[in-house]
Amino acid sequence: MSTDPFVAHRSLLFTVAYEMLGSAADAEDVVQESWLRWAEVDQSTVRDARAYLVRTVTRQALNRLRTLARRREEYVGEWLPEPLLTTRDVAEDVELAESVSIAMLTVLESLTPTERAVFVLREVFDAPYDEIAEAVGKSPAAVRQIGHRARNHVEARRPRTQVSTTEQEQVVDRFLAALETGDLQALMDVMAPDVVVIADGGGVAKAALRPVRGDTLVAKLLAQFARRAPDARVGVRWVNGAPALWIEDPVGGLTVVSIAVAGGRISQIFAMRNPEKLAHLAEETGLAR
Repeated sequence: MSTDPFVAHRSLLFTVAYEMLGSAADAEDVVQESWLRWAEVDQSTVRDARAYLVRTVTRQALNRLRTLARRREEYVGEWLPEPLLTTRDVAEDVELAESVSIAMLTVLESLTPTERAVFVLREVFDAPYDEIAEAVGKSPAAVRQIGHRARNHVEARRPRTQVSTTEQEQVVDRFLAALETGDLQALMDVMAPDVVVIADGGGVAKAALRPVRGDTLVAKLLAQFARRAPDARVGVRWVNGAPALWIEDPVGGLTVVSIAVAGGRISQIFAMRNPEKLAHLAEETGLAR
């Protein structure tokens, strides 16, 4: 008995949608919508089911992305991607781990919907230009130009160095120890001088409305954590292909903290606090019960 092509490629389709949208919930909706469309198709007329399904998901994601763009213009504070629980083995695929990292997804937010679709399909999934052109409704020549522009844009903003899983884990462990003790010097030692913190509370959870920059200011801010959240439980979980801090506070709720590392120090800290974006994680881990 042959497997339905949609079932065989579902993981790929979700990843395409998630990397285009930065939201697990929206990606699931897009995949579901695409399945409904697939169910109505005479599959005997489809020559390449994988290409057809990716094209369908891309079109649905583009429609969703344009709607979300208007909504995000009214978003309170900084907008960060919705985190996704992953496993440690995702980090072994360096290209996949980078493409789903919070740092990279945040960079992709600065692209237009079409640029993002072209970049994801070409740079992450190596789709042929003619297939991408059909998916986004452009000519292959136009797609090449869009891809070149998007690639240059991302290259200028993406993390500069690749970090091994071991180094990432070591930095996270040092950061966790310094955070739990409130050791100001230890916090400064683990962060780059130009470190930046971006927090997303969505106007629901308490969070800085603008990025906080510089190791001195950031360290002073984080050194207060142990005193302000004495009952919080802090651990490490794999999120978006990298170890991240997982903070459960009976007062402040769930916070997921992803970091970017460069030169053995933290260059970026992404604190996701919006409970609406973390609801699926709470359900997966049993916190919602």
